[in-house]
Formats: sequence, C-alpha cells, structure tokens
Amino acid sequence: MHTIREADNGAGVTGAVVLAAGKGTRMKTEQPKVVHELLRLPMLWYVHRALGAVVDIDRQWTVVGYGRERVRQACIGYGGHFVHQKRQLGTGHAVAAAWPDVRRAGCEWCLVVNGDAPLIRAEALSGLVQSCRENSASLGFLSIELDEPDGYGRVIRRTDGTVRAVVEDKDLSPAQRESGLNEVNAGVYCLHVPSMEPYLNQLSQNNAQGEYYITELVDLGVNNGELVVASNAGRDSSLLGVNSPAELVACESLLQKRINSELLNSGVVLRNSDQVRISPLAGIQPGAEITGPSEIYGASTVASQAWISSHTWLQDAHIGPKARVLEFSHLEQARVEAGCQVGPYARLRPGTELKAGAKVGNFVELKKAVLDQGAKANHLSYIGDAHVGAEANIGAGTITCNYDGKAKHQTVIGPKAFIGSNTALVAPVRIGKESLVGAGSTISKDVPDNTLAVTRAAQRHVPRRKLRGGDEEN
Repeated sequence: MHTIREADNGAGVTGAVVLAAGKGTRMKTEQPKVVHELLRLPMLWYVHRALGAVVDIDRQWTVVGYGRERVRQACIGYGGHFVHQKRQLGTGHAVAAAWPDVRRAGCEWCLVVNGDAPLIRAEALSGLVQSCRENSASLGFLSIELDEPDGYGRVIRRTDGTVRAVVEDKDLSPAQRESGLNEVNAGVYCLHVPSMEPYLNQLSQNNAQGEYYITELVDLGVNNGELVVASNAGRDSSLLGVNSPAELVACESLLQKRINSELLNSGVVLRNSDQVRISPLAGIQPGAEITGPSEIYGASTVASQAWISSHTWLQDAHIGPKARVLEFSHLEQARVEAGCQVGPYARLRPGTELKAGAKVGNFVELKKAVLDQGAKANHLSYIGDAHVGAEANIGAGTITCNYDGKAKHQTVIGPKAFIGSNTALVAPVRIGKESLVGAGSTISKDVPDNTLAVTRAAQRHVPRRKLRGGDEEN
C-alpha cells in the first residue's frame, strides 16, 4: 500500500508527535512503560518504525518525561527529536509541549500517536492522514469496534458519516446504550495544524485528574463547526495500546502470530508455530524450517534450507543454507555457514564463526573462535580465542586456556591437526598442521607441523598395600 510522505501531491508536510512521557503505573514497575519489551524490542521501537513509513524522521518529536534518559537509551537508532515534558499534565499538555517545534518545521498536518501502541500499522496511520486530506478535515482520529465497549467513549456519527461527538460511557443516554454503539476512539489523531492550534490553547483541566486531554479537541472542534472525521479500523483492539503486564503479554502474542503468519505465507516452515518467537528484525528466507519452542531475536538471519530444531535460542546470529542447529543450542552474535551442524546442547558465544561444513557437537562452548571448513569439535570442549584449521579434529574434554588472569591469548590449531581427549592448550600456543596431541596432555609450547606432542607422566604400577586382618585398603 502506498504510504503518504511529506508533500505528496502538494498536500502539505506531515509531522508526528509521539506521547511517551508517562510512567504507566499499572505496569507496576519503576521503568517507563514505553521501554517494556515485545520480542526483546521496546514497544516504542514499533511505534517509531510504523511512523517512519509515513513521516520524515526530521519531523518526528517524541515527548518524554518520566525516566526520560531510559527512554532515550531504549531508542537506539532513532533519528527523530525528543521533547521534555517537565510536568506530566495529560496528553493535551504533551502535544502542547511539542507544538512550537511542529509549527517551526512548517507542518500542515500532525499525527499524534501513543508510544504504548506497538501493533499500530503504517497503513492505518497513512490512511488516517489521507482521509483528513481528502475530506479537508480539521481533525481526524482512528476508531475501532469492540464487542465489550464498556468504559470507552463512543463515537457518534452524523448521517453523512462525519463525527458529531465522542460521548463518554458514563454520559450515554439509555437510548444510545440500547442502540448497541460499539465504535470507540482509539486515541490516534491527525490534526490540521493551522485549524487546531486555537483549540489546543483552549484545553481545560475540568476533569477528575486535573489534566489537559487531547480528547477534548474533538468536542471543541465539533462545537465550533470544524469537520471531524473518524477512520474505522474495524475490530483491531491492538490499537488501544498497552496498560498492564497482561496487555503487554497479549500484545506480544498478537505480534508473534502476525510475524509467524507472514513467514508461513512466504514459504518458511514453522512447526509448532505457536511456540516460535521471531524478532521483526530477523531475516528468515523461504525454505528454512524452524521447530518450536524456539526463539530468534535481533537481526538474526536464517538461510533457505537451514534447519532450526526445538529449544534453540538465537540472538543476532547468522545461519547459512543447509546448516542445522540442533536441540537446546544457544547462539549469540555467531556466524554459522553452509552445511554446518551445531549441537545439540552447544553454546556459540559472540565472535564465533563456523566455516562451511564445520561441526560443533554436544556440550561444546565456543567464544571468539573460528573453525575453518570441515573442522570438528564434537564433545565436551571449550574453545575460546582460537583459530582452528580446516579439517582439524578437537577431542572430547579439550580446553583452550586463554586467560592468564590479566589478558586473553590466542590458540592456533593448524589444518588437519588432531587434538586428543582431555587436553589443555595453554595460550598463546600454536599447533602445527597435521600434528597430533596425545590425550591427557597439557601443551604450553608451540608444536611444529607433522609432530606428535605428548606431556603425560609415565604410567606406574604400584602393588596394593594390605591392611591388618588381610582386608584390602578401600
């Protein structure tokens, strides 16, 4: 769908104000509500992403207040502006705090979006702006239909479909209540800046909370003959935003289903899909197969014909074509190239890279380690700060002793080298190509190419000592 950006068809510049200043007391935590995460991304990130398809980044203003530094820190990569609302006196007051910037930027239209609505779509925002422009409306807002609208203000329309009023639930007449009104204000607005500025200055504090509410603009506009329109988004209750932990979890489930549905339709196989959690930043190619429960976060990529088994966890990891990540494996900032196998029960920490056909087996941990093509570490080993040559074999129980208490050091293992089981490689150390290290050795000096290195003590046989009474010592 085409989304409106600034100056489309000469219709004027659009700006946006994001309301993110509140604490969110119903979340029952000390952190600002908008930094709570869905699929390991702050809910505010999703709002900024949706706006980015509609409004130029230089004309976005995020109003911050409570915990403003934490909100800023959560907006990594956000190129818009921040406005500090020193006192949180309601949504209308927050818009007023950003209004001078909106005016200076020459915006004709201004979207107002809550920062706690992570499921809002760019198409809904674009459609709202388009509706306001086509109808030459002074104010527009998104509305939704609820099966149980009790507690929400109802949208009352004229016969021509324009908005006559938004009536609070407690103020509904018996006739209105019996008529089954279920269309409610979703709290996403588009303001015609020149038309609505006078009314923004008229907002009052005549309410139980003593705050300035943007909802009052609807009444002010209608009562003064301004055209107010509402774009009905159907039964998309996600537009109501997140106000509690229960709503956060429900919203995350909806987001998960939305992402998984798009992936299934694109040709990705998701088995047990209700338990597959994939970040919106991830890139999953058609033909990949993923089995839940599994979690894929950050900018992870999974190539076509790759296989991700159940109980796996990926963060910013790359999985190449035909690679297999088996059960209970944990990968973070690791790169796994074509045809590799990882796990089960493997851990690949940041800086790990497996070249084509390499294999990491059960209970193996790698950190800042490169395994060249065809190299193998099949069992119970720790390989850190190391480079393992092509087709080298790491035996069970091998450890690279990379830390001396002050600094990290590198281990280099040559191509086709064979490291026997229960071996300690004390870095910095180099093992030559096609060399063999005997099982149980502790290697602290470089080993030349094509060499056998063994550091075991000689085996001795000592007769068992007899105890008094003829019993053998246990």
